[in-house]
Amino acid sequence: MLNQVQSIALDKLVTHPDNPNRMSKAKFAKLIRNIERTGRYEPLVVRPSPQKMDCYQIINGHHRCMALRELGYKTAEALVWDVNDQDTDILLATLNRLGGSDVLDKKLALLKRLNKSAFDGRTAKLAKLLPQTSNQIKRLTELAISDCRKAVENRKSQILNPLVFFLNDKQQEVIAEALSAAMSEQKPEAEWVKENRTKAVKNAAALTYIAQDFINSRQVSL
Repeated sequence: MLNQVQSIALDKLVTHPDNPNRMSKAKFAKLIRNIERTGRYEPLVVRPSPQKMDCYQIINGHHRCMALRELGYKTAEALVWDVNDQDTDILLATLNRLGGSDVLDKKLALLKRLNKSAFDGRTAKLAKLLPQTSNQIKRLTELAISDCRKAVENRKSQILNPLVFFLNDKQQEVIAEALSAAMSEQKPEAEWVKENRTKAVKNAAALTYIAQDFINSRQVSL
């Protein structure tokens, strides 16, 4: 039956040769402990194998399958999808990569509750099940919610966004000269001029300076 969760024998599940997802030994150990402790896991996503009759090719859940084998399971719960090779490639490239991000104050409240109610403050025991280390959990659970929100704002201001240009030789020469001139105009004590700053950081700051100067000149002329 397609598009339904089924119980499939592990010896009928085959890995996709181009699965790009890798998991560290530490995280894999935590995955095993979580399944062993609760007996629960997200169903795998598979499709009928295009090469092996009566078998299924894993699209998402390679590590869960490995963990189940380590724990001695004979079957796995899996959602069977009817997808072609192209759609399978897209799923392989996205299922393990697309995701949201934590709302930090809510994540903090969750960690505090878990640490207090379920594990009596034993962060080392909790760390065996969560992605964070014991020290990370300890630091996070000691934070106040207000401190956490400040950290979010600070992090937002420090996020670096890529900006890609494709230039011909002449354009590159002109821009390099402009960046160099912008740097030379700045005070030596300027933060981004200091020698311990990377070239990329200096170029980014110089480009921002040029852009701001252009904006300011237009405002004056208007």
